[in-house]
Amino acid sequence: MSTMRMLLNELSPEARERLLQRSRPVRFPADTRIFHERQHADRFWIIEAGRVVLDRRIPGRHHAPVDTLVSGDLLGCSWLEPPYLWRLSATATTEVHALEFDGWAVRELCSQDPSVGEAVSAAVAAATARRLRT
Repeated sequence: MSTMRMLLNELSPEARERLLQRSRPVRFPADTRIFHERQHADRFWIIEAGRVVLDRRIPGRHHAPVDTLVSGDLLGCSWLEPPYLWRLSATATTEVHALEFDGWAVRELCSQDPSVGEAVSAAVAAATARRLRT
């Protein structure tokens, strides 16, 4: 089971609903750059369908792929901690359907509800650890 599906399943129905209230469905056409490395990070996504490649700019070369994300994966971890800048870039390689979450609103919810904060932090940490292993 994906990290984000586990996150949503671990929350109480009320907490899950409060988290989902901070989201909206979005669609990215294939070949869309979703975000760029070093730009302001103010949101994250749970991928519902499609494929996203994370990459990093390497001086003297083009973008080097770091990881591929699919349905159920968390896209975007940099919104949680200052300085709120993307550490990687992301491109939809197929059409992507996702839930987009407002980072500021979710951080507020996490500070108000420690159970949500712990679950979100654990999900982001697991996604970050997975990316470091790849």
